[in-house]
Amino acid sequence: MPGQRCAKAGLRLFNAASAEEAEELLLYCCGSLRWAQRVAAHRPYPDLDALLAAADEASYDLSPADVAEALACESSAGLHPDAPPAAHTALAAAHAAYESRFGHAFVICLEGHAPEDYLNLVLTGIRRRLANDPDEERAEAAEELRGTARSRLAYELTHPELTAPADSPSADSASPGEATADGAPARQPVRR
Repeated sequence: MPGQRCAKAGLRLFNAASAEEAEELLLYCCGSLRWAQRVAAHRPYPDLDALLAAADEASYDLSPADVAEALACESSAGLHPDAPPAAHTALAAAHAAYESRFGHAFVICLEGHAPEDYLNLVLTGIRRRLANDPDEERAEAAEELRGTARSRLAYELTHPELTAPADSPSADSASPGEATADGAPARQPVRR
């Protein structure tokens, strides 16, 4: 099966990478340095499922400061430039209201949903989550970060041609499941 072969190739590259390279990829997936270092330190992983389980476990152990660090690396979803102006306006207003209330970008994992549903899911999610108190929202945002990190990591390792140094041409490729309203990439900066 081609997908399994790609996952094995991506995992081999990940397991063989230097600690710095592995952490760089992991920081793309989740902006918490502690999370990235923890997941990288437990290499080699026997299979993708083991890596994703370790990533989940590390996500559940994030402190409030780690979650804040990861959220600071996220950016609000945008729309494709060809989307109707009213959609751009509605999404910008929703993001502004959310960011004003909680102080960080809205994060939602869209894995498993059709791209044509993204805008509605994001707008509905923002409206619903604006009613959360800050502690509830921090917990919900942490869970969405976990799902997003898992989705990004699975994508990167099943597309090993994309698992490349940050200055390579393939480093700007998109991955699904991110908080984008139309499927456009919402990549975060890699920090060390």
